[in-house]
Amino acid sequence: MSLNRRHFFYGTLLAGAVNAAPTLKSLGYKSPSEKLNIAAIGSGGKGFTDINGCTGENIVALCDPDDKRAERTFKLFPNTPKYKDFRVMLDKHKEIDAVLVSCPDHMHATAAMWAMARGKHVYCQKPLTRTFWEAQQLTAAATKYGVATQMGNQGYSNPGARECAEIIWSGEIGNVTELHAWTDRPGKYWPQNPDVDPQPAPVPATLDWNAWLGASPDRPYSPAIAPHHWRAYPEYGCGAIGDMACHIMGTPNMALRLSLSGPTSVECIKKEGVGKHTFPHRTVIRFDFPARGPLPPVKVFWHDSLKEFLKFDGIPAGELIGDKDNNGSLFIGDKGMVTTGCYGERTRLLPDARMKDYKLPAQLLTRSPGHYRDWLRACKGGDPACSNFSVAGPFVQWMLLGSIAMRYEGKLDWDNAAGRFTNNAEANEWLKPKFRKGWHFVG
Repeated sequence: MSLNRRHFFYGTLLAGAVNAAPTLKSLGYKSPSEKLNIAAIGSGGKGFTDINGCTGENIVALCDPDDKRAERTFKLFPNTPKYKDFRVMLDKHKEIDAVLVSCPDHMHATAAMWAMARGKHVYCQKPLTRTFWEAQQLTAAATKYGVATQMGNQGYSNPGARECAEIIWSGEIGNVTELHAWTDRPGKYWPQNPDVDPQPAPVPATLDWNAWLGASPDRPYSPAIAPHHWRAYPEYGCGAIGDMACHIMGTPNMALRLSLSGPTSVECIKKEGVGKHTFPHRTVIRFDFPARGPLPPVKVFWHDSLKEFLKFDGIPAGELIGDKDNNGSLFIGDKGMVTTGCYGERTRLLPDARMKDYKLPAQLLTRSPGHYRDWLRACKGGDPACSNFSVAGPFVQWMLLGSIAMRYEGKLDWDNAAGRFTNNAEANEWLKPKFRKGWHFVG
């Protein structure tokens, strides 16, 4: 490799973007063993997992608008103060050091911004935000407020994801010009099709519907939306691409350096089951990326709601691509192919025969101590977490363009420097959310 090529792959940008923000250590904390005071915004569902990932710290406050959804967590912390509105919690508990944001997608950015503006470190579940603009704002705010951050896409901490990047950079499969990533969701996980009709119903006594809606426009409660199926609706989620692409396309984003340029265009080239209220049941989305340093232009395809495994030339029948749950990615180079599972696991060359005597290239990237621990370490003065917002924000920005492409026929041309579509003014309206009266993005 030339010096420039080596620097491109192995230079300081690879470490997970440099973050000059002060940490708890620089603010007076004496030891990484000192416990953080952590609050949770969203305590049921994924929030339960996130809280458990940090139980070695002090859990000092819990917030969830749905008592029933959060019941399991609330029972684990019977004496911990509990709230419906995170704004009240953040204003009351000055002792909070860090915040877990595990609520539905439509409130990720607002909750994270309110926490960061108060100097709180933030772990925010994927897909970080619901819109492109929100991701931009969180990326800038993490540096402005000097806090440690992490998006909840565990694949970035998987050693297989880093092994995949090292294989790609070693030149083993040559120039990668095509990438496929796929998931079996939504499928059986939530309904997303023309038959979905969110009829109004009485609000359950255990739910504060106004707090659940947050900054989103007012609408009647429907059990077809909350607490389980909100991902299907553009007002609250991002469909399967928001649920799974942060995991599955995380390895490609790292290995192919996709965030460096962003795409030049995005197009939903196939859609089935288009509904009035939800995202389509099944889509195929194509992103086109220009050359990035020594890396050639690449076509990136996202497939969702798969029932059968994809087939590719050069892979013998019966050989597994991705993982057994039908989630994964495939890198197609001019000298071979590499596949990974949902979280970057089971990284291997294809066909399988190429792995028989293959030895992984020399390790070039550090290995994560675990996704939660990576963030907790950063909060206490350690290195920035691997998917901190300076890494996660640009990644999510280009990925979320796919949820906009589902609304339109034909290619949407994208100007990454300007942050706008150049051939569809209406599409630009979906880049930024609309806030209802009484809500502010920065509190």
